Amino acid sequence: MTVTANWNPWHGCHKWSAGCQNCYVYRSDTRHGRDASAVYRTGDFDLPVRKNRQGEWKVPDHALCWTCFTSDFLLEDADPWRAEAWEMIRRREEVTFFFITKRISRLTDCLPDDWGDGYPNVQVGCTMENQAEADKRMPLFIDAPIRTKIIVCEPLLTPLDLSPWLGPWFSRLVAGGESGEEARPCRFEWILSLRDQCDKAGVPFWFKQTGARFVKDGRLYRIPRRLQHSQARKAGLNTGPQGRNNTQ
Repeated sequence: MTVTANWNPWHGCHKWSAGCQNCYVYRSDTRHGRDASAVYRTGDFDLPVRKNRQGEWKVPDHALCWTCFTSDFLLEDADPWRAEAWEMIRRREEVTFFFITKRISRLTDCLPDDWGDGYPNVQVGCTMENQAEADKRMPLFIDAPIRTKIIVCEPLLTPLDLSPWLGPWFSRLVAGGESGEEARPCRFEWILSLRDQCDKAGVPFWFKQTGARFVKDGRLYRIPRRLQHSQARKAGLNTGPQGRNNTQ
């Protein structure tokens, strides 16, 4: 089993596109009386290079580190801090760092000088929540110098045709609905269409979660948060190197 860790070097963000409308960070901060648009460097900024009392890394070697999930790693406000973050990522070459961005248009302006065609231990996901954003972001994502590219259709807000861009340069496509009380519906036929497009292009597909409002066969289902991932798994749509129904 893969060991996972969470690293949020900075917190807060500015809404960028339609997928941000019901952002979970904004919802959480509002509940706690905080302003999610106020961006700050967190106390865990140097977590990847911290050690415990036994002298062991707090983020162990070979961990998958979910990075900057309460912000966007390419956020403009974080420009003064990012070089130091890249240095920690470079130092911890045995840890895999994964971040998701809507700001793929900023990538080349945010890369370290020694990036080349990508650090081997960095995986990048780019969000495609509707066709308009996919049409803008997919060409940039294909051309971006990244070793491991993951398409993230979450929250999936409309049907998507990604077939002009899909191919072996993508490691996976992840799809899912929107969470929260104000969630916009996700439709099963949109998920099936993406799965079929991935099958034809040879791209592994992961139906991650249904979201809070899921439409199947014309019926709207309100699905509790605790069941959204398990209900998606039950659909049996996930594929990977070992074939259909790979749920890793």
